[in-house]
Amino acid sequence: MNDNRNVILAIVLSMVVLFGWQYFIAGPQLERSMREAELSQQQQQSEPDSALATPSPTAEGQPAAAAAAATGAETYADRASAIAASERIRINTDELSGSINLSGARLDDLQLKDYRETVDPDSPIITLLSPSGAPGGYYVEQGFVAAGGADIALPNGDTTWSVEGEATTLTAETPVTLVWDNGEGLVFRRTFAVDEHYLFTVTQSVENQGTGDVALFPYARVLRQGTPPVQNFFIQHEGLLGVLGSNNWVARKYQDIRNDRQVDFNDTSGWLGITDKYWATAVLPSPTASINARFSYTSAQGVDVYQTNFVETQPLVVPAGGSATNESYAFAGAKEEAVIASYEQEYGFDRLELLIDWGWFFFLTRPMHWALTFLYGILGNFGLAILALTIIIKAIFFPLANRSYASMAAMRRVAPEMKAIQERFKEDRAAQQQAMMELYKKEKINPLSGCWPILIQIPVFFSLYTVIFISLEMRHAPFFGWIRDLAAPDPTNIFTLFGLIPWDPTLIPIFGAFLHLGIWPVIMGITMWVQMKLNPPPPDPTQAMIFGLMPIIFTFMLGTFPAGLVIYWAWNNFLSIVQQWVIMKRHGVEVDLFGNILATFRRKPKPVEPPKA
Repeated sequence: MNDNRNVILAIVLSMVVLFGWQYFIAGPQLERSMREAELSQQQQQSEPDSALATPSPTAEGQPAAAAAAATGAETYADRASAIAASERIRINTDELSGSINLSGARLDDLQLKDYRETVDPDSPIITLLSPSGAPGGYYVEQGFVAAGGADIALPNGDTTWSVEGEATTLTAETPVTLVWDNGEGLVFRRTFAVDEHYLFTVTQSVENQGTGDVALFPYARVLRQGTPPVQNFFIQHEGLLGVLGSNNWVARKYQDIRNDRQVDFNDTSGWLGITDKYWATAVLPSPTASINARFSYTSAQGVDVYQTNFVETQPLVVPAGGSATNESYAFAGAKEEAVIASYEQEYGFDRLELLIDWGWFFFLTRPMHWALTFLYGILGNFGLAILALTIIIKAIFFPLANRSYASMAAMRRVAPEMKAIQERFKEDRAAQQQAMMELYKKEKINPLSGCWPILIQIPVFFSLYTVIFISLEMRHAPFFGWIRDLAAPDPTNIFTLFGLIPWDPTLIPIFGAFLHLGIWPVIMGITMWVQMKLNPPPPDPTQAMIFGLMPIIFTFMLGTFPAGLVIYWAWNNFLSIVQQWVIMKRHGVEVDLFGNILATFRRKPKPVEPPKA
């Protein structure tokens, strides 16, 4: 039994060490380097659009990628200057504010009214999209690509569009239409409509006043200038992603696409875009459209440019004297699970729910997310929802835990006989194991059953961590007291005497990442330590030392974990203490919890030295 538990503990501790290194050391170091790189890039000139890949025809005459040819991109000191440099159509809905740039007819100015940068209600609202040439340029663009060899004047990033009609502000009730005449017989119109959330419908029409038919290939792209700061944590993808037909879910982190440079997916379907932790931007053709898609990376003048784009494989044929229309969509907003699910159901977008990275244990993560939001609807607090969900999980696994603790109680009852066997067969390991197995069989004990509570907690813990880490609903969700954001670490720190000492110990090299220890991690460590004291310390000194250090190690490891996860673990430990106490008492085992705790603080007697000869 002890050997099996040691193996499992070794596996768990190994996972914790790897997990902690990534989270506390490698992740923060990479994030700092990303921030430094971004600041450096913002001081340099942004990449001009002319440096982007221009579509070229394939052997069959179809465009292989989608990027408009444009020249003369300017750079700006800040976002406000970039917005003021061009005429715009205002966007104003209950959840969005921003504007459409009349130069290029781009969606490049968007803010999310319902979300703020910090828990401070007066902090700025989240900025999602910014104009090209501004620090962190990030925008959505639609357009047309001519067939191979055709010499047609098409709108690009420098094209100045005009407003057609009386609507001068894009709202959920009033779409806006922009128009541009190429002077060669083609009149282009681009109509933007937006729903009450984050979905834009872009309708492109072409009027052909010439004498010959014209074939154009619709495209759409999401382009991001500069590498954004990311947590670079394996639990969630941040970067380029999409669902592309039989290619299924495809994704490239920023580092990956910098290495790959370009990844093509031809004759496919679906959608693609760029995702952050809580926000995303994607372009979506009609669900029935066949597309060529591309993830790409370019760099010029020290600025990284990331792009996801598609071009439809079937041309839009505009007959002479007639017109033709193409419709596509753009998602730009918060990754709200209910909103994304409604778009998938209403419009038929292929697996749009994968815009949210549910992780490896998605079959547990999604039901857990649903349960938390359901309980939140009843209790009105996500912290209380976590406590209630912990009780439900405990109830579901109660039969297994009951058998496990009952087996542990039986092991405690026969401990004297086990010790006698170990003494009797001290020199014969095989005979000792055989005698132990006969004792287990006689007493109907399963020595492995005590390991199940440890094994069960691993996927449950990981799934709950994923929900807290990625779920937008948990962002800035308060609990009680000093916990104002369950998705952020406990803001208190015993190393600053809870704010009385004006210094930041986390800035200390190497060890600083471990010097953030709030009240809830300490509570969690205490409950873990008390739970271990339900059993007497193991006789082996090395094993006893490992068991004694585990609560300390876990306390520091969870110091910078989301507060919601630490609260879950502390509450789960408390429930486990009560559960184990009751079950073992019911099976006639004396639980000397307070005696075991007091024994920890008693001075150990010095070993008696043998008399000298």
